[in-house]
Amino acid sequence: MKNSLPKTLSRLLIAGLFATLLPGGVLAETTEQKGFEIAARSDRSDRGFGDSQVELKMILRNAKGQVTVRNISQKILEVPDENLGDKSLVVFNSPADIYGTALLSHARILDPDDQWLYLPALKRVKRISSVNKSGPFVGSEFAFEDFTALELNKYSYRYLGEEPCGDLVCDVVERTPLYEYSGYTKQIAWVDQSVYQTRKVDFYDRKGALLKTLSFEDYREYKGGIWRAHTLKMVNHLTGKSTDLVFSDFTFKTGLDNNDFQKGILRRVR
Repeated sequence: MKNSLPKTLSRLLIAGLFATLLPGGVLAETTEQKGFEIAARSDRSDRGFGDSQVELKMILRNAKGQVTVRNISQKILEVPDENLGDKSLVVFNSPADIYGTALLSHARILDPDDQWLYLPALKRVKRISSVNKSGPFVGSEFAFEDFTALELNKYSYRYLGEEPCGDLVCDVVERTPLYEYSGYTKQIAWVDQSVYQTRKVDFYDRKGALLKTLSFEDYREYKGGIWRAHTLKMVNHLTGKSTDLVFSDFTFKTGLDNNDFQKGILRRVR
């Protein structure tokens, strides 16, 4: 009788240990943790760029293959605190009918992003409603929410496995928006295991159906180990339309500050 209790405790401890190693134990927690770690590694590999400026082309194709080209300038100000979000300014330089249109974005984490759209034809600044960020941005296949910074803490994560992605091997991570009014129920991202950059994202709509796929191509490394994709291709699987963003060379640490990302600047960006 003296040894019965210790033996019973030993069996319980061993059984508990095995339970944590079996499906239904901590496996779900582990996949969530690993998904977050992969996303965090990718996000933090981009830290320290300060600010950036770039010229790019937006190439729109309809289902019949007809093409429209727009020229854009983009500025981004990095906010180092992961509990805050980066700021960005997108300005259309051509064609004439959209010249001077500008989108200012202040990314948030769980609160709705602050976004303002300047429409020169109306000479007014329009605040984008928090419930309308899933709408198309000036007729492209990118939504308004796609034009704000991809902040790490906006999502929960789950590791799905690894797959070949071109000549590389990618970790596949499901990310679920935590912020209200997202137009997506989930996103599946492929992040390469070599330089930790996103290579592809599948976007699922509010009904849970695959809506769009975004591909990141032509990655180039800049000083300080900063990587940028120079071609982004967004394909809408429901409409057959697509939008490409083709970037020129980026410049970093150009001296931008918060004053360059205030709402009042929108009327003066042309």
